[in-house]
Amino acid sequence: MTHLLAVTPDVTPETDRPRPDMLISGDPVFTTWSLEETDGLYCGLWESTPGKWRMDYDEWEYCRILSGHSVIEGDDGTRLEVRAGDSFILRPGFSGTWEVIETTRKDYVIRS
Repeated sequence: MTHLLAVTPDVTPETDRPRPDMLISGDPVFTTWSLEETDGLYCGLWESTPGKWRMDYDEWEYCRILSGHSVIEGDDGTRLEVRAGDSFILRPGFSGTWEVIETTRKDYVIRS
């Protein structure tokens, strides 16, 4: 095992979709390049095609948008429009929606 890892999508990606009961519109496809999964820490790259779904977070996540355009709205009325270069944190207990307007790619670090 190396102690230095470049963040590039040269690992085999996994694809997924939102659960049907969480899907609001569209047919988003998620592609995830998992780079690290150790002791409750997860990091990698994630991409989604356009669509909108509900999400309920029980973990902490830092994200940096690499490309695309998305809108994240909390059930509490908060709204964040994100594009390439934007960073944000989703805290445990966040509940709301994620809408991908243009295919969006982010890098992420999750602490469960």
